[in-house]
Amino acid sequence: MPWEVKRSVLLLLTVLLFWCEFKSGEAKETDVWRLFREAQKNILHLNQHRLKAVEDLNKTNSEKQLLIDKIEQLEREKQASVGKPQDRLSSCWEVLLRIDSMVLTRMIAAGEASDLRRLVTDHKMSLAEVFDGTLQKTDAELLAELRHFFARSRRNGFHIVHICTEMAPLVSVGSLASYVTGLSRALQRKGHLVEVILPKYSSLDLDEIQGLQEIEAESFSYFNGQLHGNRIWTGVVYGIGVTLIQPLEYSEFFNREKVYGYSDDFERFTYFSRASLDYIVKCGKQPDVIHIHNWETAIIGPLFWDIFANQGLEGTRILLTCHDLNSQCLEHPDKLALCGLDPSSLHRPDRLQDNTKSHLVNILKGGVVYSNNVVIMSSVLSKGRVIHTLSHGLDPTLNIHKNKLVVSPCGFDNSAWDPSKDSFLPRNFNVEDMEGKAVCKAALQQHLGLSEHASTILIGCIVSEDVDLEKMRAVIMKACKSDVQFIIMGTSKLSSIHNLGSLQETLKDEQVKFVNECDAAITHLVFAGSDIILCQSFHDPVLQVPLKALKYGAAPIALNSSHDNFRNFAEHDYETTNFSRFISSTFGNMSISEVLDEMKNHPSKWKRKILDAMEMDFSWDAECCDVHCSAYTAIKKS
Repeated sequence: MPWEVKRSVLLLLTVLLFWCEFKSGEAKETDVWRLFREAQKNILHLNQHRLKAVEDLNKTNSEKQLLIDKIEQLEREKQASVGKPQDRLSSCWEVLLRIDSMVLTRMIAAGEASDLRRLVTDHKMSLAEVFDGTLQKTDAELLAELRHFFARSRRNGFHIVHICTEMAPLVSVGSLASYVTGLSRALQRKGHLVEVILPKYSSLDLDEIQGLQEIEAESFSYFNGQLHGNRIWTGVVYGIGVTLIQPLEYSEFFNREKVYGYSDDFERFTYFSRASLDYIVKCGKQPDVIHIHNWETAIIGPLFWDIFANQGLEGTRILLTCHDLNSQCLEHPDKLALCGLDPSSLHRPDRLQDNTKSHLVNILKGGVVYSNNVVIMSSVLSKGRVIHTLSHGLDPTLNIHKNKLVVSPCGFDNSAWDPSKDSFLPRNFNVEDMEGKAVCKAALQQHLGLSEHASTILIGCIVSEDVDLEKMRAVIMKACKSDVQFIIMGTSKLSSIHNLGSLQETLKDEQVKFVNECDAAITHLVFAGSDIILCQSFHDPVLQVPLKALKYGAAPIALNSSHDNFRNFAEHDYETTNFSRFISSTFGNMSISEVLDEMKNHPSKWKRKILDAMEMDFSWDAECCDVHCSAYTAIKKS
């Protein structure tokens, strides 16, 4: 019964009661008023219950509506996400990997597989119906739909296959890991199709691979005079198709604690290189570029041109990236026969014979000679500087092949390192709104127990294993005479314990704080809160400290900077990188003392310099990607 009806009935009964008592003459006037007040109290009590019930009902309806709105929002987001590049890319790779499986199981021929891959990678075609529920379809169902949609069309982008020994986050030892992942993601964002082939190390972080599966097919590769079997695993990492090769008879090759540093490294990586080329041929892949890296896969150069180029790869070209010219791998020529190469034809001065130790072959030299293009990774060195000073005995070879050499800077992941979106920061900031940087600085000072003065210059120092401790100590002690604060942090637990411990013994100052925690949040806050970041070098392919500092509005100052020193690394008129030219004109020749003077005496000029630096793009998507795209284009036209 509604509350309004109950209230009316109650009032009527009360009035009738009053009337009856009055008519009978038995009730006194005081009793009438008493009854009236009780009735009124009951009415008020019931009305309060009614209001509470209405309030609860409204609250329930409101919560229900919020839930409905949230469901609708999630549905809209789901609908909006359909067809996004990353989603399409993951679906695309599911189909491509299924095609590889079809070839290895002899379900389709290599030629048809190549045509189907072109269909999938043609960015102009819509294959949403094929992509939908790919994993739930059988191979026969998927093949039928692919054949139904098949139509040849020219691809706009390149098909690039990296054959390498590292890839972040699966296995990371040096700069190669972040480079392969960063460059591959940047290339795919620009419309190219990229895949990566790796050894299946026992230490791989397989949880990072989406849709990991073993292809149930026989895969063989030639090594040491015989054919040997491999297991093939496929999956997707960051939208990039990844293939893992696992030797069966040589399982110990990659079932070890470390990635590098064994006496049989040549045998291990030569086996993997040959197996990777065998896999490409058996799958009927016809990539535009096979991208190889360092000496570990440089043997692919002569393997490709002497054995594989005529096995359906006539349109494929080879690009070699060198991250460290100091590591070249010298071996006895007879070892080349392990992977099917002819030692007598390759042990020559114009091919693999080492320039100094002529009785040995140089594997990295072979990669240079047999590649169509060579990219030297260096953020600050010119091509001439690399050839004439830092080639570690390869200068005659690099001089002969200098026309196919290019220099590229490294990049950094601007999706993880962006102060305008960084979730680790107490407040975000950008060039248009720099207030957040002051908030981050105050938060950093508070976190480490430093005095919170906005005028105090905060200098962050990133210490790695090979830091020059004496140089850093001298720079810090000299700068501490000014109104500055230092935050010194290691890049790993080992460096924190060893390097920072020895520094702390001599740098006992309340304005110098040591961070012994290796935490992502505090690392991001150090970049965001610092006015200056002291770097070991402007070429930092592993940590990318200078690049991150620029993005976060902190001036990167090299530990060994001086007016004359940087000119030894950057020759402005001879094939240097954009990054090198920018750094040399801004922070490259500045010492800490000069920076402090300019910040104090010319604050407006300094602020403009910082804002200009923040607007520069030195991510993987920028110069690094452009250099590689130009290199791919050049070798495809050759």
